Amino acid sequence: MSVLTRALDTPELRELLDRLSEKAAADYYNPYRTFDWPESLPSDRLWMSPDLLSVQGTPYGESLSGEQLCALSRWESINFYSLNVHGIRELLIEVTRRIHRPGFEPTSEFFHHFIGEENEHMWFFARFCLNYGGKIYPDRSLDLGQATGGSGSDPAVADFLVFARILIFEQIVDYYNMRMAADEDLAPTIRAVNRVHHQDESRHIACGSRIVELLWRSLEESERPAEQLDALRAYLRRYIATSVENFYNPACYRDAGIPDGFALRSRLLADPARQEAHRRLLSRTNSFLRRTGILADC
Repeated sequence: MSVLTRALDTPELRELLDRLSEKAAADYYNPYRTFDWPESLPSDRLWMSPDLLSVQGTPYGESLSGEQLCALSRWESINFYSLNVHGIRELLIEVTRRIHRPGFEPTSEFFHHFIGEENEHMWFFARFCLNYGGKIYPDRSLDLGQATGGSGSDPAVADFLVFARILIFEQIVDYYNMRMAADEDLAPTIRAVNRVHHQDESRHIACGSRIVELLWRSLEESERPAEQLDALRAYLRRYIATSVENFYNPACYRDAGIPDGFALRSRLLADPARQEAHRRLLSRTNSFLRRTGILADC
């Protein structure tokens, strides 16, 4: 039995995945018929809940007029859905590479549901961007380098990092989804897109949390050098920081008619109010990472 099989082939995980697969089948919807796509969305209303805007709580945010906030919310909403398009594309590539690889037998059935749902998510997020923004913002993800800690091309390390990144990405996105799905001041199409995505992501997060925990435990039990585990932790910290920073897109400020976008980005990221907002955004992720011992100091 391979190390990966020993890590994932547990009665608890099998039971969880069977339950999630059954729910995915029961909750299945046709995304191509689910949403109403009006020709336009109101330009005099916010397209994103105000507490999710990158300027919220800052002196700069307080200086903007209602019209400017509406414009900014439009482009920050397009940025949010663009980030989803790019993030989903990456996770689809990585999960497809593993779906029937030896060792992933316990997860294969659920991964088929996962891949199908994520492909549909990518479609409706892309459609929102193109319908209402006329574009998808380019992927500006930074190369975070390797987190091998001397492990070279160790597949166990690669597997852990793939599913850790997917989980962190989904938890961050779901924070936004839940807030906007419940915001009655947003247009129905915006609420519906976020509500449907949250419905599916709740299953994906439940699965991903358990897989990441099992893969991390397997790495710890393999008695790897402490410096290798520290390298993985440092990589995840960089990934989390970069994920948050992606919500501060200078192109959004430019499109909203706000000058000096790069300077504004720097000021906002350093603002204490935004640091508190990041703490709330990452609360679930940090709680998971502390509980599992992956990051004790987050």
